[in-house]
Amino acid sequence: MASTSTASFPQQNFDYFLILDFEATCQDGEKIKPCQEIIEFPVILLDGQTFEEVARFHRYVQPTVCPKLTPFCTDLTGISQEMVDNQPEILEVLQEFDDWFNERNLSDKRFIFVTCGDWDLQTQLRHEGKYKKFEVPKYFSEWINIKESFKKHRGYKGYGMMTLLKEMKLQHSGRHHSGIDDTINIAAITKALAKEGFVFEPTGKAPEKKGKKNVR
Repeated sequence: MASTSTASFPQQNFDYFLILDFEATCQDGEKIKPCQEIIEFPVILLDGQTFEEVARFHRYVQPTVCPKLTPFCTDLTGISQEMVDNQPEILEVLQEFDDWFNERNLSDKRFIFVTCGDWDLQTQLRHEGKYKKFEVPKYFSEWINIKESFKKHRGYKGYGMMTLLKEMKLQHSGRHHSGIDDTINIAAITKALAKEGFVFEPTGKAPEKKGKKNVR
């Protein structure tokens, strides 16, 4: 017999959902060149039956191409220069995440990443990998854009995380554009959609790209 915690959720296609929301270097009015760099790498692991958090990975990342954060970036994300100085660079953080991922034997499970938009895994990680010549791990090649899931479920478009929270009648938690706080809110949206009976399917897929370095 199903427990009270799982009875209200439909059977899902995945055993685990990995909620992800990168923060990256930025400046007001234009993109940083030659590339944006990830400065916060948070992932919350949700159980696919209970939609409760079972683990989390959270690292700040030291940028190397444009190592000094702009005041705009700090104001937007709450990430100060001191929070990224002397932190591991992206390749080391990717290795740490790979270890974390494998410690939980997720490759043997049905899993998928969940983001709020396609930027994190379709654009940012791949562009940074291309510029810095590292290979993006294969498990980042498919994901769920929670905005697309919301649109499919409700029949109309949700324009961002704050809009989705409002439409789902959820209280915003923490600071908007803090990566770890955003993952907490995206996890809440994911759980609320499931509680309304939604069964998640992948919405985004990126081609695997080869590079000169590997995190494994």
